[in-house]
Amino acid sequence: MGSKSFGNLLDLASGNLLDIPQTPRSLPRVMTVPGIISDVDGYGISDGDSDVISLPCRERKIIVANFLPLNGKRDSETGKWKFSLDNDSPLLHLKDGFSPETEVIYVGSLKTHVDVGEQDEVSQSLFEEFNCVATFLPQDVHKKFYLGFCKQQLWPLFHYMLPMCPDHGERFDRGLWQAYVSANKIFADKVMGVINLEEDYIWIHDYHLMVLPTFLRRRFHRVKLGFFLHSPFPSSEIYRTLPVREELLRGLLNCDLIGFHTFDYARHFLSCCCRMLGLEYESKRGHIALDYLGRTVFLKILPIGIHMGRLESVLNLPATADKLKEIQEKYRGKKVILGVDDMDIFKGLSLKILAFEHLLQQYPSMLGKIVLIQIVNPARGSGKDVQEAKKETYDTVKRINERYGSPDYEPVVLIDRPVPRFEKSAYYAMAECCIVNAVRDGMNLVPYKYTVCRQGTPSMDKSLGVSDDSPRTSTLVLSEFIGCSPSLSGAIRVNPWDVDAVADSIYSAITMSDFEKQLRHKKHFHYISTHDVAYWARSFSQDLERASRDHYSKRCWGVGWGLGFRLVALSPNFRRLSIEQTVNAYRRSSKRAIFLDYDGTLVPESSIVKDPSAEVISALKSLCSDPNNTIFIISGRGKVSLSEWLAPCENLGIAAEHGYFTRWNKSCDWETSGLSDDLEWKKVVEPIMRLYTETTDGSNIEAKESALVWHHQDADPDFGSCQAKELLDHLETVLVNEPVIVNRGHQIVEVKPQGVSKGLVTGKILSRMLEDGRAPDFVVCIGDDRSDEEMFENISTTLSAQSSSMSTEIFACTVGRKPSKAKYFLDEVSDVVKLLQGLASTTSPKPRYPSHLRVSFESVV
Repeated sequence: MGSKSFGNLLDLASGNLLDIPQTPRSLPRVMTVPGIISDVDGYGISDGDSDVISLPCRERKIIVANFLPLNGKRDSETGKWKFSLDNDSPLLHLKDGFSPETEVIYVGSLKTHVDVGEQDEVSQSLFEEFNCVATFLPQDVHKKFYLGFCKQQLWPLFHYMLPMCPDHGERFDRGLWQAYVSANKIFADKVMGVINLEEDYIWIHDYHLMVLPTFLRRRFHRVKLGFFLHSPFPSSEIYRTLPVREELLRGLLNCDLIGFHTFDYARHFLSCCCRMLGLEYESKRGHIALDYLGRTVFLKILPIGIHMGRLESVLNLPATADKLKEIQEKYRGKKVILGVDDMDIFKGLSLKILAFEHLLQQYPSMLGKIVLIQIVNPARGSGKDVQEAKKETYDTVKRINERYGSPDYEPVVLIDRPVPRFEKSAYYAMAECCIVNAVRDGMNLVPYKYTVCRQGTPSMDKSLGVSDDSPRTSTLVLSEFIGCSPSLSGAIRVNPWDVDAVADSIYSAITMSDFEKQLRHKKHFHYISTHDVAYWARSFSQDLERASRDHYSKRCWGVGWGLGFRLVALSPNFRRLSIEQTVNAYRRSSKRAIFLDYDGTLVPESSIVKDPSAEVISALKSLCSDPNNTIFIISGRGKVSLSEWLAPCENLGIAAEHGYFTRWNKSCDWETSGLSDDLEWKKVVEPIMRLYTETTDGSNIEAKESALVWHHQDADPDFGSCQAKELLDHLETVLVNEPVIVNRGHQIVEVKPQGVSKGLVTGKILSRMLEDGRAPDFVVCIGDDRSDEEMFENISTTLSAQSSSMSTEIFACTVGRKPSKAKYFLDEVSDVVKLLQGLASTTSPKPRYPSHLRVSFESVV
């Protein structure tokens, strides 16, 4: 049983964590009606979640994000805190995608600092009034967590910026990582305080909380957990530079559903899982899924939308119409190009302004006719990079205006102040073209807002004296490196680094025919209006429900320490093989059959030396000495290697190359499986495999007597997997009329004769025993990989078909806790050796019967 203090999980930061006061528990005890509160000092580890009380409750969504959708300030008269909903927050708009009966609870931090003495009162008020649960981070933790690890390390890295030198980004700081983990634990504490396991769905937002799923999954194995990343996810070459890369990956994989804005971001995540964790993925009925230790982790690709009603309500304000008239009058006769960006190094502000300067140089006729209005939102972070970006932007604007401007013409208008929504909406509605030139960005919603504002509303049209049926136009120039670019196919896509091309694209946008502008606008508006934030929330919620359906159909084990924790989900009947129980069954039996795989079962897969240990040889010799025992090693390895390694065990049966070659003991001759000895197909397969080997660095061919195997475990994971799929298709095409099967296994493609498998040879051995009147009443079968699954399945099938009423105790066992057709598992090879030694210790050596099993194996077929 894990420690109740949860201390082992906090040691995961590879150092002592900050001295964090225990999160106050008074608020959760008041609010937690449908669940149960964990111990005051922390949380235990729950296997079956048996400590969670399930009471009737309507469906709830727990939305967890860094900040709550609230604004707060002190009342000037009473000195008390006053809070209001932030109607611009996308988190608040999510509710539109849920059913009216759904209760939504928000968990997150406040944007303002609340003194410790006021926190309990504020917490109670926020929950009662807004259904919000506040996580109060100590100021030093918050600074290191948010401004430190999130903004100085994760944010730049996720936007492809590496700290190559001290002047180019902050190097990894273990202290900031500890603060990140500490903050995530505090969030976990609050979520655990309000969760009702059977009713609640938890939806975590963005990179600030990437290890939160590990805390929650460790405590509640069957929690229904979704995560959406609002930023880009970098390529594996970038992500792999992060020292805590596996901890963050495993954190996301502890979710049931992971959402990304674009396929590129999802593809990069999958590549990281493949390269760092060896995971493979597939498409299941249109959904991308990762098989992670028996759990299926689904990926969702869907960009967030905007809240149409909220934006249209702003357009209907009289202040918006008045501001629009003012702007139209001010820039009458000029075409306005609009940019709205945060002040940071990834928005490409200076590149955009340089492109506009180049436009004025290349097209002098545009002077005095076009204006770039750049609205700058306040920077979300602070640091030298922000100050440098701001200085460069101002210097460039000043130079352009001095060179190309005049007393009545300012080419670039920089608005660097807080701009009210109504004013910003007026600029959107007035601009001929909108340009978003970010060098790397997540889901930038500026193009969506611009398009909706250009569409306008009936009320706004009336205020401006515009006809309802007048044509609507808009043009977009978008960087190909932003999240919304794939969804707006009518935009002019640009490489922001190519200043000349961006200038030409802006010129094309403003000189485009009205008819083409109308077509592009119509296409964009249709997509944006049908894929709003409610659609996004509803779709994610439905997929999370689908991904969580089988939570109670499997048995779960938690393995690993700290942030290396992961959950193994297996059949409810799957359990550890008891050596004592197996030995007792062995004693009771009279006829026995034992089938053992070799690599990964008797010898560790990672072992360079493949000879069996002295303990294995001793146990096998003892077991083979009993005439009531039939012992077989069934392996994919060749007969020469197996006969050499197992030479001391004279009475041991060996089935080599998955059963193509078989002998009952050392004195018997090797027999083939009875299939055709015609291996002419090898002449076709080998050149093809050689071609793929030459073009795939790190691959090789293993030539067996009966089979050919193409290995790609040392190749690039992505390229090797791609080549394996192509090779499989190639071989299946050319071998369609040959008596062979082409299999794709873990990092291999194998071609072997039809009718050869471990399952078939196991069935034949058992059938021979039944024919000779030696029906076993005790069977042990142990293996570790996919090919052994056929043995587990075939044993039950063969024995259940016997006419005898005698019952047989079957111990089918896989090595390692993983999904399997076996009923039992042992953790590692050493456990298998202990089992064999336990069985051998009860065996009484007797003279072997010499002849009746020494029969040609062909007679079995």
